[in-house]
Amino acid sequence: MKRRLLYTSVGVLTLVFGVVLAKLIALTRSAPELEAAQVGAGFEVASFGDYKISGPYAHGNLSIFLIHGADNLRGFSPLTLEQAVGRGAVVVRETGEVNELAIENISAEEVFAQAGDIVKGGKQDRTLSVDLILPPHSGEMPLSVFCVEQGRWTPRDGEPAMAEAFSMREMIASKDLKMAVKGAASQAAVWAGVSRAQARLSESVGAEVRSAESASSLQLTLENEKVRESAEDYARALANIIGGRDDVIGYAFAINGELNSADVYASHALFRELWMKLLRASAVEAVAESAAGATGASTGAETVRAFLADAEAGAPSPERDVAGRIKILTRESERGVLIEARDLERGGAWLHRNYLSK
Repeated sequence: MKRRLLYTSVGVLTLVFGVVLAKLIALTRSAPELEAAQVGAGFEVASFGDYKISGPYAHGNLSIFLIHGADNLRGFSPLTLEQAVGRGAVVVRETGEVNELAIENISAEEVFAQAGDIVKGGKQDRTLSVDLILPPHSGEMPLSVFCVEQGRWTPRDGEPAMAEAFSMREMIASKDLKMAVKGAASQAAVWAGVSRAQARLSESVGAEVRSAESASSLQLTLENEKVRESAEDYARALANIIGGRDDVIGYAFAINGELNSADVYASHALFRELWMKLLRASAVEAVAESAAGATGASTGAETVRAFLADAEAGAPSPERDVAGRIKILTRESERGVLIEARDLERGGAWLHRNYLSK
């Protein structure tokens, strides 16, 4: 009888241990194919409002935290600006103004353009200053931009001369630049941010990354072979961490143990479409800061939770209406900034939240 009870107890403990182990494995591995990305030391899960935060998933000095939540705009899956331009669904034109382009959606689908997207080509490389929704067959709309290149005001050699010759693959990759574009809204600060980013990347990769074709162009720096190779190492390691997880709507990241920023979307489908572009930008920034030689192991999910809460409790600034149907709300605290884009045609529902650590 005692032996039977002993066997039963061992069986129950084995079953319980197996269940716990299975849950732990499911929590710390996003997909069966996730091999290169290492779950960081001190992996945690934290809750904040409607979000759950898991991580870190670490590679080198870059630590990623996934933000899980409800798909508040289920079925909302617009084309990204990169997709739309690649398909010829959107046309971008020069206006003769440095800080304004014209954009038109000629397709039957909605298009989401995000602040920080780099517009390469035309008379000068620029970056979008605000989020924007382009409705189907939108007609020509103004596109507010900042220059991420100085001096040039003619098409580069080898690039088409027509005004519509633009491409949009990259995003700005520096917290300084994000603050300058989205917070300070200062062209001088943007140029200074580009220069600092180029200097840090040159130091980290051990070679000059400014292009001989246009030394001030951030886009051409991001196309530098050494920069791309270094960033691709991070991207390969971390790309699959969202695989098999249909509840991921955003991410936060830390570099050298310091929390940098977070992006959260109301649509899971939209986040998935933007994920690789966001990851590449984070990877480039990690490369730029890698000369310090630190890792991100000291940052945890609880730190991310506190950061999000602090930014959301910040003092609000006056709301800004953007061409079309977007309204921008900004909150700022001593430690962070929250920039929220809301869609007036969806009852003012938020589409994108960008949290920036100061």
